[in-house]
Amino acid sequence: MLNQLTLKKDVKTFSISPENPTGEKGKGGMAQIGEGSASHAARELGRGWKVNPYIVLKAGTCATLADVTGEGAIKHIWITDSAKAGRQLILRIYFDGQASPAVYAPLSDFFANTDILDYRQLTSLAICCNPRRAMNCYFEMPYFKGFRVELENRGDTDASVFYQIDCEEKKLDPNALYFHAQFRRVNPLPYKQDYVILDNVKGCGQYVGTFLHWGVKSSGWWGEGEIKFFIDGDTEFPTICGTGTEDYFCGSYDFEIDQKYIEFCTPYAGLSKVGRTDECYASQRYFDMYRWHITDPIYFKNDLRVTIQALGWYKNHAYQPLQDDISSVAYWYSDNLSDEYPPMPTGHELDLV
Repeated sequence: MLNQLTLKKDVKTFSISPENPTGEKGKGGMAQIGEGSASHAARELGRGWKVNPYIVLKAGTCATLADVTGEGAIKHIWITDSAKAGRQLILRIYFDGQASPAVYAPLSDFFANTDILDYRQLTSLAICCNPRRAMNCYFEMPYFKGFRVELENRGDTDASVFYQIDCEEKKLDPNALYFHAQFRRVNPLPYKQDYVILDNVKGCGQYVGTFLHWGVKSSGWWGEGEIKFFIDGDTEFPTICGTGTEDYFCGSYDFEIDQKYIEFCTPYAGLSKVGRTDECYASQRYFDMYRWHITDPIYFKNDLRVTIQALGWYKNHAYQPLQDDISSVAYWYSDNLSDEYPPMPTGHELDLV
């Protein structure tokens, strides 16, 4: 990518933020004292001095963070909030006038970080979570006619939301695909049932990433299950079948060294969070894992389904089907904006346990 910096390009850069909510040329930092969210702090300095760096998203309301017309691509999203709301902030992104969002996930899960109160550094090519709750996404998101970004606050506390959406206005390749991200959660997973990461995806495209949150409800190792990609008409058996959960996330042998889980953070895969335990209340183990298929996308021509098994061990060294709390975000590109997503869990159905 560094060699691309040396080339002339017919590209216009713009950015959406509370200081320039439309991204228009020469329109940033124009809020008057009394109009902006930080008017009190800027009262002695006046207009142009960080008067409106954030929005206040009231509990139970939804805000449009960006509504852009034209042709181009989102290049980077940075966002953070003050409410510590976790999964109660819901992100939606729409492309080219679609009725249902192509990106639909809790804000924290979309950024591969389920529990924003339990900070861990996540450093990867696609997504970074930096101190203290700075969430960043670098997946490019093309659009031919425009896009809209919404954030809903389902919590009972107002949230101060800081954000910047960096974009390029440019002519796209006609074969450019739309970005998608879909959230799912099953708690508990029914006995001897595979967890579905993605289903009912139609069109032509490529699968580019998985974020998985695993809440373990029993002692012992929990990650023997295999991930399966059912591609272009596969029925009972998949074309791609992995060898184990930790193997798919580019680890091995239980993520363990000397009887301890080892967190790791690499450009393409990582175990970004291992839930802490104490002697009383923090008694459950949970794990955040990410795997980006950036150099090895899973291509499909017509349809795609992705599942993973939940397997541990019985004491007789036989596989044990588990009934854990599993949630995920699947990331993919396709030429179809009509896929039907499952309904988002509501209220406390989203809460971490």
